[in-house]
Amino acid sequence: MVRVTDCSYDDTVRLAASDAARNGWTLIQDTSWTGYETVPTWIIQGYTTLAAEALEQMAQNGVSSPTHVFLQAGVGSMAGGILGCLADTDARSRPVFSIVEPASAACIHASAKYGNGKPLAVRADGSTIMAGLNCGEPCPITWPVLRDFAGYYFSCPDYVAAEGMRAYARPLPGDPEIISGESGAVTLGLLLHIMTMPSFAALRARMRLTRDAVILLINTEGDTAPECYKAIVEKGAFPSPFLKGHAP
Repeated sequence: MVRVTDCSYDDTVRLAASDAARNGWTLIQDTSWTGYETVPTWIIQGYTTLAAEALEQMAQNGVSSPTHVFLQAGVGSMAGGILGCLADTDARSRPVFSIVEPASAACIHASAKYGNGKPLAVRADGSTIMAGLNCGEPCPITWPVLRDFAGYYFSCPDYVAAEGMRAYARPLPGDPEIISGESGAVTLGLLLHIMTMPSFAALRARMRLTRDAVILLINTEGDTAPECYKAIVEKGAFPSPFLKGHAP
């Protein structure tokens, strides 16, 4: 059974939890609240497989462990699981972690900036093309990990994700083409802006994003909205006012 609502993601989660409790269903959800922690913890632990497989593949290809990791976040469960896994190393070799969200639903960013150590909810208005990240309430399980181990928090306008999609679809010669949706491409789009815009020179230096950096990005979405994907990748929708290299 599929039930379509006009609610936000956060209100839809509450609705699903209410329906599950009323009907005796099992709720499978990766965000948490008081009394609902076991299933989300299992899912968060499952996300760590992505980190383990990435490190394994890097080693097989003779690539050193990442020096920088950019992770997109909605409620922060995937980001927290992967960050926690990769941070569980010697602190001297720990990567620089950055959390990336849409500007209209940046609850992790707001929590880091204004929350006094506590998770802070924001109003996610649904306006972003990054539908998979359109969440206004941080997951309480992973928030302490994101708070204590992430070094940078970014909130991005939609054109950042769009530029990432185009860059994945039109890589440099010799690199594979990757079909990435909006939520999966925002980290690459952000990286492109940071590395090419003169105004970010000081940030690049502070983050130690040098020629020797080994950067890990994880694409979490394919062509989930074909018409939107075509409009962005083929027709140049949501162009960046700063980047010109990936426009059709």
